[in-house]
Amino acid sequence: MKIGVDGSRAFKKERTGVEEYAYQIIRQWAKIWKDREILLYLRRGQEWQIDFPLGKKWRIRFIAWDNFWTQAGLSWEMLREAPDRFFSPSHVIPLIHPISVMTVHGLEYEHSPESYSRFSRGLHRFLIKNGCRWSRKIIAVSEKTKKDLIDFYQIPKEKIQVIHNGVSVPEKREWQKRREEIKKNRYLFFIGRMEKRKNVMGVIEVFEILKKKYHYSGQLILAGKPGYGYCEIKKRIKESAYRKEIVEKGFVSEKEKWELLAGADAVLYPSFSEGFGLPILEAQKMGVPIVASDIPSSREVAGRSDFLFAPENSQGMAKMLNQILTDEVFRQKMLIDGQKNAQKFSWEKCAYETARVILEEE
Repeated sequence: MKIGVDGSRAFKKERTGVEEYAYQIIRQWAKIWKDREILLYLRRGQEWQIDFPLGKKWRIRFIAWDNFWTQAGLSWEMLREAPDRFFSPSHVIPLIHPISVMTVHGLEYEHSPESYSRFSRGLHRFLIKNGCRWSRKIIAVSEKTKKDLIDFYQIPKEKIQVIHNGVSVPEKREWQKRREEIKKNRYLFFIGRMEKRKNVMGVIEVFEILKKKYHYSGQLILAGKPGYGYCEIKKRIKESAYRKEIVEKGFVSEKEKWELLAGADAVLYPSFSEGFGLPILEAQKMGVPIVASDIPSSREVAGRSDFLFAPENSQGMAKMLNQILTDEVFRQKMLIDGQKNAQKFSWEKCAYETARVILEEE
């Protein structure tokens, strides 16, 4: 059986959530599908780098199509040489397609419409609705995402398979020395797109409370690309009494992300809506305390709930952070429980279960 895979997002130099998912899935398949015939579709002209060996029967198809790459370019490729199965690691299926499976990572635009432009909301709805209609099977990254697909778009529940994302961290030697260097300067860490939905305003407010009420001596480091509503976030930072201690890093590489995460006193993740709480698992896996929002996707993966708060509860988050920073026994218990919980999630398991769905016979 010949499998076609949309790899257009997997090998970008700057990978965020969906791109990292695509990269990890394909990386695992390169191990377990060494002898299977795979067509990997990439954008011609796009900067890309594949840092792992592909199977001997894997072929890369470069598709040159500036606009409507999936609906036009990929559809044309399906006519030219159609695979037996097609997998999209995001939520887009080409108009012309064989038996297909796609992954949906979340419907945040339905829960937080104010965080998206009207055009963006409309485009997401169009692509996901049609992708769900055209797919034989849909993979949801969480039970929460599955429920959203059923509630918002009336997708039959039997068509949706929940497969949790994995989590992995670099080898300790890659960040241990840097962790010791960074630890000389204390800081809280936030990573994610700098947009309204991520509740960056709340992150700043929690930091201010921690500084003023609990006399925290460290900085706040914000890492992520500007997103919808960034101008308001930038204004809020400038108006903060602690603006000199708020550091914007912009987009950071995977290497720098792990270094910053490893050296943090704690991670703040008070998002209003998420399809999957990957930063929670990354912090737990790395052995770093995290305080996050009490939303369905967080509850599904967190393991324990005492570090989850309503996104608006900045006082509660600040109080919890202070306890983490001052109560070593409590902190160590949280870290041990977190690392045990993170062990339940792996990219190997995610890739294997996804492969099984793709290979299912009708």
